[in-house]
Amino acid sequence: MDATIGKFIDSVSDFFSGAASTSADQFPLCDTDIISGCEKEYAEVQKGQDEGLKKECIMRLSWALVHSKMPVDIQRGIAMLEASVVNDTSPMKLREKLYLLAVGYYRSSDFSRSRECIERCLEVEPEWRQAQALKQAIEDRIVKDGVIGVGIAVTAVGVVAGIAAALIRRG
Repeated sequence: MDATIGKFIDSVSDFFSGAASTSADQFPLCDTDIISGCEKEYAEVQKGQDEGLKKECIMRLSWALVHSKMPVDIQRGIAMLEASVVNDTSPMKLREKLYLLAVGYYRSSDFSRSRECIERCLEVEPEWRQAQALKQAIEDRIVKDGVIGVGIAVTAVGVVAGIAAALIRRG
């Protein structure tokens, strides 16, 4: 019985702290060794003239960065993708970049921007299941954050009302 209560308390605590969402996101994580390798590859390719190879390296590095455990890396990946989305005319490359941008924003807790990117991605490829799953995860997080916000507001109003009632009884 105590173990069940402990699990319940842990799950409630995780819900309000956001820990459950961190462990529940289904994105693979990328370690620093992979990121370092992609950065070295990108630096080598910059010396050459092959634009196609440069774009491929940018995509690999961007993917690694938005899947990093480090928020700074995620922001770098977002910046690289934002810069490269502007110049892309290929629908397939655009959808991949928009998807990665949505992942980056999601992992940065910028759910409104993540939703914008995934909706643009789904305009390009409406039947892409991976993008549909991400859109559902984004919507779930937005609802969850809204519920938490309402709960905090109701609690604050309750505390203020309790204090006011106590002051009225005293006075």
